[in-house]
Amino acid sequence: MSKAAKAVVLTVSLAIVVFAIAGGLGVKASTNNSDDSAYRQLGVYSEVLSRIRSEYVEQPNMTAVTEGALHGLLESLDANSSYLSAAQYKDYKAHKNEGRATIGATVSKRFGYATVVSVVPNGPAEKAGIDNGDILEAIEGRSTRELSLAEIQSMLNGQAGSNVTVSVVRARRADPVKTVLTRDNTQPPPPSDKILEEGIGYLQPYALTKGRNQELAARLKSLQKQGAKKLVLDLRNVSLGDEGEGVALANLFLNHGTITYLQGQKYPRQTFNADPQKAIIDMPMVVIVNRGTAGAAEIVAGSLLENARADLVGDKTFGDGSIQKTLDLPDGAAVILSVAKYYTPGGKAIQDTAITPNVMVTDKDDEVALPDEDETPSTGKDEPLKKEKKATDEPLRRAVDVLKNGITPKAAAAAASISAPAGANPAAVSKP
Repeated sequence: MSKAAKAVVLTVSLAIVVFAIAGGLGVKASTNNSDDSAYRQLGVYSEVLSRIRSEYVEQPNMTAVTEGALHGLLESLDANSSYLSAAQYKDYKAHKNEGRATIGATVSKRFGYATVVSVVPNGPAEKAGIDNGDILEAIEGRSTRELSLAEIQSMLNGQAGSNVTVSVVRARRADPVKTVLTRDNTQPPPPSDKILEEGIGYLQPYALTKGRNQELAARLKSLQKQGAKKLVLDLRNVSLGDEGEGVALANLFLNHGTITYLQGQKYPRQTFNADPQKAIIDMPMVVIVNRGTAGAAEIVAGSLLENARADLVGDKTFGDGSIQKTLDLPDGAAVILSVAKYYTPGGKAIQDTAITPNVMVTDKDDEVALPDEDETPSTGKDEPLKKEKKATDEPLRRAVDVLKNGITPKAAAAAASISAPAGANPAAVSKP
């Protein structure tokens, strides 16, 4: 058997393994017909590979073809699912538990490319002018469209003081800008709290990493002592964090109800309910979110909105809330699969639908242009990235206005339509 033929056989075998793993994890079809359809598609896949081998214009690199197909298979599920070749998986395992330096940004995949969810204040990315929503079109010359999220994160992380070159695309700029970032061990700043005006407190966490909730609880009590009777909780650009911390933070404001639940086809439902003894704040509140709000912060925002505990002001959140499992393959490669998702109290998968505020304040300056969109060219490829300073903080202004005057009837109706969990008694769900 020729080397090319062996590659085809190996490719089909790997595909079968992936299908078998998916079946073992409960990726079930609704009927036997859909099972048959999946395996018919596998036959088509084998035929396509055979035609590539025999009829492509030149001798193809079957290893690259195979890995590309498997990358596409996993990425078609969600951004967090990945295929790692044997070499990639070896590198992934070698660095997984290292405290490697980062570029100071949370990165996911959207539109097929690596997308900056949010940046850490004073981190390498922010200092270089990178902003939320920017597209990392390439890393070290490799298009991120061809990379799994696990590879992207591995390439962005490294030794403190080392450099990584990224090509950044943003709205109203046609050409990617090459930017050199120096990795650093930058940590999110401590929470910020203050009195905005008489009777209105303000708290911004920046991150919900493990152990942060105790500090946030102390800041909330301090605001109460300073005379705060209403609260603005600013979760904009909070994408770093642990889901458990998100549950704990939501519980500070909720004395009853479901905060979130976690469920997958082979992952038993795990419900997180509010513990009345852990609730410390009952003042009226507004939560501000934007497209940089992700993960644990979305759990907080979704639970407070759907339990009618707080109004949500701002823009739709990013949409990220799942847990992954790594599965070894026989040839040393691996598959990273999402096995469970976090849901809002009303049953919406956060990763699929994100969280939509009941008081929308869309910041048009955050719109993102894809690399192939027809935008007005910038003044030059080498023009440095700059973060635009906004004259006024409109979402914060609206949040304060909501606390003072309440929301509009239209917004109130929208909140009522999404606040109560399925099957709940609307009359039993009320804000303090």
